[in-house]
Amino acid sequence: MNKVLKEKIMEAFTSVLPITVIVLIASVVLTPMPAGTILLFLVGATLLVIGMGFFTLGADMAMIPMGEGVGIELTKSSKLILILVVTFIMGVIITIAEPDLQVLAKLVPSVPSLALILTVAVGVGLFLVVAVCRTLFKIRLSVLLVFFYIVTFALAYFSPGAFIPVAFDSGGVTTGPITVPFMLAMGIGVASIRSDKDSQDDSFGMVALCSIGPIIAVMLLGIFYKSESAAVASNVIHHVDTSRDVVKLFLVEVPEYARDVFMALGVIVFFFIVFQLFSRRYKRHQIGRIVVGFFYTFIGLVVFLTGVNVGFIPAGQLLGSQLAASPLKWVLIPFGVLVGYFIVAAEPAVHVLNKQVEEISSGAITQKMMNQGLSIGMAAALAITMTRILFGIPIMWILIPGYAFALVLTFFVPKIFTGIAFDSGGVCSGPMTSTFLLPLAMGTSEGVGRDMMISAFGIVAMVAMTPLIVIQMMGLFYLLKTRKADALAQQQAAAISAASAGEIIDYGEITVFGEGLANG
Repeated sequence: MNKVLKEKIMEAFTSVLPITVIVLIASVVLTPMPAGTILLFLVGATLLVIGMGFFTLGADMAMIPMGEGVGIELTKSSKLILILVVTFIMGVIITIAEPDLQVLAKLVPSVPSLALILTVAVGVGLFLVVAVCRTLFKIRLSVLLVFFYIVTFALAYFSPGAFIPVAFDSGGVTTGPITVPFMLAMGIGVASIRSDKDSQDDSFGMVALCSIGPIIAVMLLGIFYKSESAAVASNVIHHVDTSRDVVKLFLVEVPEYARDVFMALGVIVFFFIVFQLFSRRYKRHQIGRIVVGFFYTFIGLVVFLTGVNVGFIPAGQLLGSQLAASPLKWVLIPFGVLVGYFIVAAEPAVHVLNKQVEEISSGAITQKMMNQGLSIGMAAALAITMTRILFGIPIMWILIPGYAFALVLTFFVPKIFTGIAFDSGGVCSGPMTSTFLLPLAMGTSEGVGRDMMISAFGIVAMVAMTPLIVIQMMGLFYLLKTRKADALAQQQAAAISAASAGEIIDYGEITVFGEGLANG
């Protein structure tokens, strides 16, 4: 186990190192930052690496087996109502347990945190039910996506303007390090019950649908809550003088995040205990492994969240505000591209998705391909966001054509790429987005003097949107390449069958020998 943990930590180190180097270079070349802030950032990066290592190992041992088991056992029941009720409750529970949602709720104090959290949780629960029904009844994902996004943008017309960015951001933050491993595994578990040829294609898409629920729910909250003004909570930038102050600051914050993660995972552990009592699915050694996995997940999330919240938030906000207030504000666009390209690898749930995509596709879609596609998508998202903030472009001018193009693509690419693409949108918008990129956008908005609620919020929405296009474009190229290869294979087969005795046919790199030559 120690060897596996070391491998996970080394993977995390290679993921986090590029973004750490970029921020350090920017703090020297572009905008000097206080030494205390840089020291907090470096300690935060170290904790980030350790936390990601423990978390990914814990997800492999606990969250993924549990999610698959729940999906399989639920679909064994002949009582559809029971399946849907349990699915709804499960969706609400794991959403309330999501740390990213807690971060977002604290940043929007104009709406009570509990009201926002429960609204989002109900939205996820309802759409998790829709996702399970889609898999069971073999409903095409693209049809549901088109329908629900039409409903979403229709509601946006009636929703207060300040709620629209928050609503779309809610759809992104709910699919974080706790929900994604569980939902991805559950989707695979539900699809595995079916034995038809399309079951693997339908194993993805659960995260995609569950990302829509919170958007619709928060827009409805905005319509009925009647809160036209929405203030943004400002992040406190800590000033430290010595290394002892840095250590004390992190140690003070650890109990708070430990309590949040304990409550979040505690609900899931309780659900697992109840599930095991009724299903008796897991053997004793499997239960032991899952318990250890929960322990690793707990350690990983506490360390990870402490690192990003204490070390990354101040650096992100300060960097954004100083660059935006300087004559070099245009640098924020290429800087955003660079940060976006590398930061996606630091999202814990991305590794879980990429691994499962490679396994389900039997290696046809490799982790390297997914990483490259998601990096390009994230880079585009940051470039668009920084341009939008600097020039004051309304968010709907980007979201409507972006989602329209993504939805049109769903009818032309292989179904598995549609599911993966829309799941990727939710996976990319995890803790690093809410605790580094969102503060970076808030600092940029502050530096150029724009309304944070309208300008800064919406960055999660951009991060969730661009992978939908990039991954599907990758699927389109994959389809064209496959068709070309099939056509070439058919031509070669035809050439072989048509070869006359003693005839030699050169076809590309393959030389076809006739039977007469072989016998001669």
